[in-house]
Amino acid sequence: MYIKRDYSQPFFSNRRRRRGFWRFFLIYIIGIAAFLFFVDSQFSRLQMMALSAIGQAPEPTPFASQLATDALTAYQQGNIQVAEDLLARAVEQQPSNIDYLYEYGRMLIANEQYEEAVGIGERGVQAAPNDPRGYAIQARAMDFAGDSANAIPVAQAGLQIDRYFAPLHTALAGAYSSISRYQQALDAGEEAVRLDPNDPDARRAYAFALIWVGEFEAAVEQLERAIAINPNLAAPYFELAIMYRSLERYEEAIATYELVLSMQPDNIRAYLRLCETFFQVRDDSQATGYCDDAIQRASIDPTNPDLAEAYRQRGQIRYSRRNYEGAIEDFEQCVSLGSEDIECWYLRGLSHYYLGGEHCDEAWNILNDSMVRISQQGIGEPVLTNTLDGLRLVTDNCSAYFGRALPTEIPPTQVPPTPIGG
Repeated sequence: MYIKRDYSQPFFSNRRRRRGFWRFFLIYIIGIAAFLFFVDSQFSRLQMMALSAIGQAPEPTPFASQLATDALTAYQQGNIQVAEDLLARAVEQQPSNIDYLYEYGRMLIANEQYEEAVGIGERGVQAAPNDPRGYAIQARAMDFAGDSANAIPVAQAGLQIDRYFAPLHTALAGAYSSISRYQQALDAGEEAVRLDPNDPDARRAYAFALIWVGEFEAAVEQLERAIAINPNLAAPYFELAIMYRSLERYEEAIATYELVLSMQPDNIRAYLRLCETFFQVRDDSQATGYCDDAIQRASIDPTNPDLAEAYRQRGQIRYSRRNYEGAIEDFEQCVSLGSEDIECWYLRGLSHYYLGGEHCDEAWNILNDSMVRISQQGIGEPVLTNTLDGLRLVTDNCSAYFGRALPTEIPPTQVPPTPIGG
């Protein structure tokens, strides 16, 4: 049989070819869409894989537990700021975890961030009302922030939960000392040390209570033991050195400050305290050198309160050496930085008086301004008498002020503040 073929038509059907083409095209489009969806949904992961391949991937965010562990290590090494920053990140990850809130509060207190620590203590109480740690942080921070009377019931509320938690007794020891209830402070400090003899904060609080009742040698022993527990923390060294100075053990005080500098070579406060100590023993050359060091380092941050204090201390050295021009320069720097230290006022006025002549006006005005500040701040002797004597000298020896009336109001003597190290 013969089949006649029309060679004008293609051998394969166009219809079949077109159907295969559209099926392939549809599968291709679906594949592209699926690929783009995968890339979009897994972009961060794919980006990290690509960066890792070329060695530029960022470090993964550590868990809160790892941050807390690293913070504890930093604290043991004396790096309080690092520990605080790490625990802040841990709390950010787990804002209601009392473990992290408590340790973060401790670091804030150690770093003198008292108002923030009060807030963290309150958060701890809210997050875990049956845990004593939030109460301990809140009470301790309130005491340091100047709200000592109200800190006591907070600590006592914590004791209702756990009367054997040593930091609550530590908080009570500090608060009772601040409101002059010294026997209660001694009892609380002793109990804190008994419950946790390896807590340096307990021994420091007990030492402050001992200081207020005149047990200076016992206080020294407690501070020395606090340092032995963790020799990398700077704060107890400052407190111990102050005690050495009060007992006229100046060589030991100087050695203690130098130990701080061996751990923290840029510790401005240590340079400043060495300046004060050498001035106390009348080694003015050494004192000036350490004040210069303090000013140089503190000048990096003009808001650092140690800068004004360093100028004030160097001004006192220059004043005692009768370098009145230099003293005036330092005291003016002290005032320009916003310091309320009365020495920067009345000693500046006396310096102007001793320069005489055209300085009489400055002496009179500054000494009168000093009297106002003395009255406002409740400052007593010897500053009051020295300032009045300066005004009297101006009226006796500066012709423009002969016969001028002197201030007669005698301000009350201010109660001395709680002795805090540093």
